[in-house]
Amino acid sequence: MNYNIGAYIIFLVLMVVIIVVAGKYFFTNGRVFCHSLLAQNTALGDPINKLLLVAYYLFNIGYAFTKLQHWQKIDSLEGLFSSLAANMGTLILILAGTHYFNMVAIYLLSRSKLFSITHKSFHL
Repeated sequence: MNYNIGAYIIFLVLMVVIIVVAGKYFFTNGRVFCHSLLAQNTALGDPINKLLLVAYYLFNIGYAFTKLQHWQKIDSLEGLFSSLAANMGTLILILAGTHYFNMVAIYLLSRSKLFSITHKSFHL
């Protein structure tokens, strides 16, 4: 018996839920970081935060769907759970890695004297 279709459905449902819940959490708590980077400029910080959320959803949900292409045939329940654990674990590690990369990038940009989007000579 082939368990791949069941594994795909379980994987996609769980990963989309995890991605959406984590995205909402990052969005609400990441607002502080965007505002600190932009010197409390809420008119610019909120749209940037929303743009980061959309990019986060597109990247991670897209990756979850493309991950299905590389699965081997699953012939047993043991293989089903093993495959789900390995694939979900990989995607969750990628989520954590991209989150920490973004936090380091925001920190470095906020500390940089070259990047000053709120500088008086900068006009939109």
